[in-house]
Amino acid sequence: MDDDATRFSGSIPEHYDSGLGPVLFRHYADVLGRLVALGEPRRILEVAAGTGISSAAIVERNPDADLTVTDLNEAMLQRSRTKLPAGTRIQIADAQALPFGDGSFDAVACQFGIMFLPDLEASFREARRMLAPGGVYVFSVWDSHAKNRFASVTDGLLAEAFPDDPPPFYRVPFGKSAVDPLRDLAQSTGFGALSIDVVPYDSPVESWAAFGDGLIAGNPVSDQVRARGGDVDALAREVATRLEAEYGPEPASIPLQTIFYRASAR
Repeated sequence: MDDDATRFSGSIPEHYDSGLGPVLFRHYADVLGRLVALGEPRRILEVAAGTGISSAAIVERNPDADLTVTDLNEAMLQRSRTKLPAGTRIQIADAQALPFGDGSFDAVACQFGIMFLPDLEASFREARRMLAPGGVYVFSVWDSHAKNRFASVTDGLLAEAFPDDPPPFYRVPFGKSAVDPLRDLAQSTGFGALSIDVVPYDSPVESWAAFGDGLIAGNPVSDQVRARGGDVDALAREVATRLEAEYGPEPASIPLQTIFYRASAR
C-alpha cells in the first residue's frame, strides 16, 4: 500500500489552500516572513514552499529581495503562482539536492517542510551550502499532538475508522517536535548561533466544514483513506463534528503551537 506522505497532487492542493491555509498556515507564514526579514536579505530561497502561502508572506515582509520558490510537487507550485509577483522564480527542486551554486542566497526558508524529508541531514547540508557568509536558515516545525489537539483528534478518528491499518499521515508532520535533535543536527552540519522560539497561537476557524475538509482532503491522508476503501467526505464531516463539539460553534478558535529555528551560517 502506497502511504507516501510527500505526494501533494491531484485535488489536494485546492483543499489544502482553502481548508487548511486560513487556519494553520497564514499566521505562521507571517512569523516566518518576519524572521527572514531580520537579516535584511537580498536573495532568498524557499524550499518545500507548497501553495505559496508562506512565499507571499516572505514577499510582503521582504519587498526588495529576490525570492526563489521551490517545491517537489508541481501541483502545489501551480497554485503558488497566483499569489506571487510576476517574475518570481518558481521551480521544482528537491530540498535534499538543490540545483543552485554554493553561497547563492542570503536566507533559506522552510515552513513545515523538513518533517517530510527522508534525508534530513542532507537537507540541512544543502541549506548551509546555499548560504553566503552571514546567511540564515529559518525553518519551522509543528509541536507535538499534545500541543495541537486538532491533529490528535484527526489521527484518533482515522485509527477508529481503520483499526487494523490506520493511515499514518498524521504521525509525520508532528514527528519533529523534539528540540535537541534538530539543534544538534543544525550545529553538526555547519550552522553556528541558533535561536529557537516556541510560538503558540489561538487560530480563528470560520467554518468547521471547510477545516474538516482540509484535514482529510487537503493532504495525502486522502489517498491513504481511499487506498483503504474509506469515504473521504464522510471522514471530513466527522472530524468537523468532533472539533465543533470540543471547541464550540463557528466562528471559533483552536490552539496551535509551533517551533521556529533561526540558524546562522558560520
